[in-house]
Amino acid sequence: MAYTDDAVKAKLSSLNETQESIVSVSQWIMFHRRHADRTCAIWLERMRETTVNKRLTLIYLANEVVQQSKARRKDDFLVAFSPVIAEATATAYKGATNDVQDKIRRTVEVWSQRRIFDKPIQEAVEARITELDKSRSGKKAGLLGGSLFSSGPGSAAPAELQPLVPLQLALSKATATSTPATSTASTEFEKLTDPERPAPTPPVYAARLSALLKSLSRVESAVAESIKTRQDLLEGLDQLLATNRAALEDEKTQLSQLQERREAMEKRKREVEDAIMRGVSTAETPSPTKDGEAISYVNGRNTSSVEPERPKMEELTPPPTDTPGAGNKEPMRDPQPLHHPTTTALPSQQQHSPSYPTSTNPLPSFLSQDPRHAAHSSGGSGSGAPAKKRKLDVEFEGFGGGEDAMDELDEDVAELLRAESGGAV
Repeated sequence: MAYTDDAVKAKLSSLNETQESIVSVSQWIMFHRRHADRTCAIWLERMRETTVNKRLTLIYLANEVVQQSKARRKDDFLVAFSPVIAEATATAYKGATNDVQDKIRRTVEVWSQRRIFDKPIQEAVEARITELDKSRSGKKAGLLGGSLFSSGPGSAAPAELQPLVPLQLALSKATATSTPATSTASTEFEKLTDPERPAPTPPVYAARLSALLKSLSRVESAVAESIKTRQDLLEGLDQLLATNRAALEDEKTQLSQLQERREAMEKRKREVEDAIMRGVSTAETPSPTKDGEAISYVNGRNTSSVEPERPKMEELTPPPTDTPGAGNKEPMRDPQPLHHPTTTALPSQQQHSPSYPTSTNPLPSFLSQDPRHAAHSSGGSGSGAPAKKRKLDVEFEGFGGGEDAMDELDEDVAELLRAESGGAV
């Protein structure tokens, strides 16, 4: 069948939802890929005129054609469908049932995953569906950076990016309009200015120039709108960038402080561990006092100015002096220190000797002893006193000029000495 407008319309009218029908019509259309622009125009016209149920079949046909063209690396239909695919998808999506809308969203998601269309075209398609979803209360629009057809956490934009979402959507829409229009206008311009092409008749040439001027005017307006939208987006991105830079400086400062604190704690930990290994504790242990002040101990020593209270100790009770069971025996006396006088101070020596401190006992210690203790200390024999006298007489024989040494003593002391020595003096 030769390619004509009526032939294309007939093929589209006979199309149904079966796979055989879609594959058959897509192969016929791709065979006439030289007429890709005209075929896409008729396809879009059919999309607008047909019923809601028939529009899903036309979306499936376009999906088959563009995917086969992508696989075969034939860009004719990809370029031809790019200017009209966003409008056609929105037309098929609007007013459709939930089941049909889910199928259309699934098809658009396949285009995004397989990168069938350029990114601006894909974003424009998603933006049109997003606008339609916003108008319905039961649907949630897909946002920046996430899939339009998934309900996971990736479909929600952070709060910081919410002001940028409408700007990005507007930019995607403006780019989707300006990009294909620019391509079409550039192609028409090259055809009319190509010197190798034969010049058309003046009336035809004038009509083509008029159409090219209108096309260039539309493209100029679309590109200007895209530039304005992109500038707004850049301003929002600059604000977001400035906010993040300030937050970055604060985080760097916090990181530096945390590193210094960590290093200080590691140093202190090493010092404590070294002190433990040496058996000496360098840590100060605060001990509260009654006045609320703390006493610090380093190596067991008090380093504070507060003197701790002395501990209270129980007083010792002295033992009783009487020994039970002693009967009528004489109580024990405190033992007196033993004196062994070997020499006796001479009168000449007593005159030059310093004064002795007075005592409560006027007698010398060896004279204040009990005669029984003195007798016991002399060995228990009665001949101890005469022996002592003879020894004194021999030792002090040359002193005193032959006078009695007892004459200078007190009478009571001399009497006691005579009684002790048995009256020999």
